[in-house]
Amino acid sequence: MPSWETWERKLHAPRPSAAGGLVVASSHAACAEQAIAEISRAIEGRDLAGGIIFCSSRYPREELAAAIAGHLGGFPLVGCTSAGEITARGYDTDSLQFMGFPKGSFTFRALHVSDIDGFDREEARRQIRHLAANARQESRALGEDASQVALFLVDGLSHREELLTMTVQDALGDIPLIGGSSGDGLIFSETGVLCDGAFRSGTAVIVMLTSARPLHVFSECYYRPGDARMVVTLADPEKRIVHEINAAPAAEEYRRLAGSPGALLDTAFFAAHPPMVRTGGAYHVRSIQTANPDGSLTFYGAVDRGIVLAIGEPVDRIAQMEAFFEQLRSELGEIDHVLCFDCVLNRIDADSRQLVRPVSDIYAANRVRGFNTYGEQFRAAHLNQTLSGLAIGR
Repeated sequence: MPSWETWERKLHAPRPSAAGGLVVASSHAACAEQAIAEISRAIEGRDLAGGIIFCSSRYPREELAAAIAGHLGGFPLVGCTSAGEITARGYDTDSLQFMGFPKGSFTFRALHVSDIDGFDREEARRQIRHLAANARQESRALGEDASQVALFLVDGLSHREELLTMTVQDALGDIPLIGGSSGDGLIFSETGVLCDGAFRSGTAVIVMLTSARPLHVFSECYYRPGDARMVVTLADPEKRIVHEINAAPAAEEYRRLAGSPGALLDTAFFAAHPPMVRTGGAYHVRSIQTANPDGSLTFYGAVDRGIVLAIGEPVDRIAQMEAFFEQLRSELGEIDHVLCFDCVLNRIDADSRQLVRPVSDIYAANRVRGFNTYGEQFRAAHLNQTLSGLAIGR
């Protein structure tokens, strides 16, 4: 995994938030046992309804799961491997980020989907509705005005995010869903979702989070459609592979329309020139994952023959982020933390445009924590190249 950090690192010891707030801590220890022990010390006996953890793919998963079992018992814990972490430093790497939800302010119920290749939609709907009903019953102790949100983590290499996201949101009704697809540091080999005490591929987890505090889900995109248009004329939807665009080899035509016929098609190029599709009256990024030796393109999201794509152009990301967080504070008041799911291509593009430091400063100033994803889930949609998340008020 490449390093995006361009400034000197400073040591940040993990520490919990102020009394009554979320317990938020990170570790950069090289050893999984030591990293989890640091998180355990940061909890300092706080009584938690549940927790969520995001970890660098460099940690051996069996060792990490064993360390979690040895140090973090007594509350439900979910999580996943990442393509980068967002800690108190902003954009981070080779680290582990934890967020704990205190009892008395939150309820936390989790449901694991252990085989998403054999996903049964009707059975899933039944289980999710049962989960939501139990969470509503449990949340009565928090008062009549308690809000509910569903957190969703899914294997980022499963190619099943669209089906799962639509199914889960349909079963949830008006309870909003927010989440991210797990990563493995741009290796694209195997990701892991923490499921029943182990990091597994081919899995997903849904958490019903309830609180009397203000909860607000959001999704922000930093690109707008340009003038160039391209039509997918040959594709393999199951594998998310596009073979032809405008009846020409896909990679060659995409590169030409992006205005760089001789450019290297790498992750930085894909991040700077994201394809966008118009759905529901708005444009959304449909990011490219890799260029293949046969001239085809593999996408992070669903593609099919006949789709019309525009090539995205960047907006002023820093100005948009500053305006967004200012508006968020005006709506929610004081913010405890923001749990975010930030596409890895946003991070790569920030590095290319020398925006890593200012973006990280904004994240740090607004108490943003989370991970870099292989895709984001917002309500019923699987998205790419967004900053999506959950803002939690005091």
